[in-house]
Amino acid sequence: MYIKKFIKAIVLSVCVLCSMSITNVQAARLKDIASIQGIRENQLLGYGLVVGLAGTGEKNSKFTEQSFRSMLNNFGIKIDESTSLKIKDVAPVAIHATLPPFSKVGQTIDVTVSAIGEASSLRGGTLLQTMLRGVDGNVYAIAQGSLVVGGLGVEGADGSKVVVNTPTVGRIANGAIVEREVLDNFSQTDSFVFNLNRADFTTAKNVVDAVNEVYGDGTAVAEDSASIRVSAPRDPSKRVAYLSLLENIEIEQGENSARIVVNSRTGTIVIGSNVKLKPVAVTHGGLTVTVTEDPRVSQPNSFSQGQTTVVPDSAINVTEKKGNMFKLDTGATLDDLVRAINQVGLAPGDLMSVLEALDKAGAIDGKLEII
Repeated sequence: MYIKKFIKAIVLSVCVLCSMSITNVQAARLKDIASIQGIRENQLLGYGLVVGLAGTGEKNSKFTEQSFRSMLNNFGIKIDESTSLKIKDVAPVAIHATLPPFSKVGQTIDVTVSAIGEASSLRGGTLLQTMLRGVDGNVYAIAQGSLVVGGLGVEGADGSKVVVNTPTVGRIANGAIVEREVLDNFSQTDSFVFNLNRADFTTAKNVVDAVNEVYGDGTAVAEDSASIRVSAPRDPSKRVAYLSLLENIEIEQGENSARIVVNSRTGTIVIGSNVKLKPVAVTHGGLTVTVTEDPRVSQPNSFSQGQTTVVPDSAINVTEKKGNMFKLDTGATLDDLVRAINQVGLAPGDLMSVLEALDKAGAIDGKLEII
């Protein structure tokens, strides 16, 4: 019975997907706007040594020397503590990687290697076997291999140097082998929870409606503006096929809230399409103050026993540009604001001042965010 219902739902979902893709060009797939709770990446971190550097490694570091001694001890080589080691071809590094969900033992992942000492370059180096641990302290992968470094650093005998990109960071493609799997509850529950990338009550409702239209009422339930719980079969084979159809259902997203975002450091201004302006008149003028220095030489008279001196001569000029005014009527949109600003010819810095003033005056139907 359940299998017949499931097959019927598959056929119906295909028909709905086709019709929705034709009639609603603004829709997005569920997989593009939400992620499944519990199916996530995990960060791994390790500490190791890079060897084989052409004199660009560590100069004089106690912890690097200690690490090098420990490595040699693991191979049965013991060095007297009083012996000073030359480790200019060795560099201590931090290794980090991301373990994808459902990674299996024996698969490989990429790693990034970064110098943490005084090494000037990792070019040509080889990472020795390093354990990568998760946040729980367990070893999930082992990394080793030759580094690929995109940066370049060259230093002259007189201290001059040229650095291109970052020579102290490198990558090893497929440089770590997975040794432990991350436990998950993929097939141990009767439902999935989809978490929206952008919490929105309208979008959450649309997800529930679209899923229930395909699989029947009660299949999907919105828990809040960000999470939707969807019932699912426990059989892993059916669960995968079910999820494949589910994540490709197209959803009409709710419109973004009216918002203006201003980056004061870069001068970037982004105005949302839903921003509305109330009736307002704006004028903005520029005041330019110019200070010039024209030093003059003061020459004393003959036989006056004076000295020749340089006398500063400053000139201050104040220029005020004529302020241009533009008027915005009721319900003015983004297009109206941009058109008016272009006519006046405001620079990004001036536009920030105008937007702040409009917000203080209560003339913006939306939120002004300055980052």
